[in-house]
Amino acid sequence: DASRRRRGRDVEIRSRPAHRYLSRPETDGVRCLALGILGETLRVNERPDEALPALEATVALKRRYWPHNEGSILIAQSGLASGLAALGRHDEALVLKREIYTRR
Repeated sequence: DASRRRRGRDVEIRSRPAHRYLSRPETDGVRCLALGILGETLRVNERPDEALPALEATVALKRRYWPHNEGSILIAQSGLASGLAALGRHDEALVLKREIYTRR
């Protein structure tokens, strides 16, 4: 049926670009951006357990390769804090949120 074909096509379309981004070097800004978008998309679609590795990796990459871009790091940390809170890890989220607010 049409909905099944559409869903199958969507999965196929979504999986092709993933390889394009993951094959880029870790220092590539587009790869980091794609990883952050993936994490945020999973988080807002109520899949925080799947989002957490992407959110953590995004924060780590931004701290490692773009430490001068503090605004971008704060945004990534905020997403990570929201992901932790969604998983019920409120103590960890609170620590991270306090760090964010002291750096603003």
